[in-house]
Amino acid sequence: MKIAVLGGSFNPVHIGHLSLADAVCNELGYDKVLFIPTATPPHKKLCADFANAEDRFNMLKEAIADDGRFIADRCELDRGGVSYTYDTLLELYERYKDELEGKIGFIMGSDLIAGFHLWHNAEQIARIADLILASRQTGALNAAKEHTSVEENTPIGDYGKYANLSDEEKEAIRQNFSYPHTLLSTPLLPVSSTDIRIGVAKKGCFRYLVPNGVYWYIIKNKLYGFRS
Repeated sequence: MKIAVLGGSFNPVHIGHLSLADAVCNELGYDKVLFIPTATPPHKKLCADFANAEDRFNMLKEAIADDGRFIADRCELDRGGVSYTYDTLLELYERYKDELEGKIGFIMGSDLIAGFHLWHNAEQIARIADLILASRQTGALNAAKEHTSVEENTPIGDYGKYANLSDEEKEAIRQNFSYPHTLLSTPLLPVSSTDIRIGVAKKGCFRYLVPNGVYWYIIKNKLYGFRS
């Protein structure tokens, strides 16, 4: 069984996350994608409207309930503390050692590559996992060319504002990202968890940016400042 990992805050999970997981399965032939919500992001200050762990996990379960390829995995929530990718990968290798085919696929946004070398055990991550880069609209080319300092990776599933990369941008990534990787070519959706939270709080349009179960969960539990 080929397994890929898509992690992040999922605050909330949205159709962009599902589209990305679908692309990884369809384009690269993965059988399962594990959605892993982070407990505590390594470098990111939690925003004031950060939903608690159980709400984020419950929304994730609602989002993927009708797709057998997707699994909601709470290993980082149960482990607690700071969520490091390397620790998660080791745990998953131990759990799936008897059924895993090849390396685990690790999905990340292409705009994060500039700081990848600063991640906790970055070299080991690149050695034990197959890196899968998803194209992002927010400065992928500049990120590839300018190795700006980042303390640690953004939650790996907190994707937003996707677009196809040009051939020039793809080449820039290949030249500036020294770790073996696969670059997805499937067009991805311009959706942001931040924009969704703002839309909820301001009674804006977010209805079709999240799966149906997530929409009703937000309303029922009055998350992100929802007001009827």
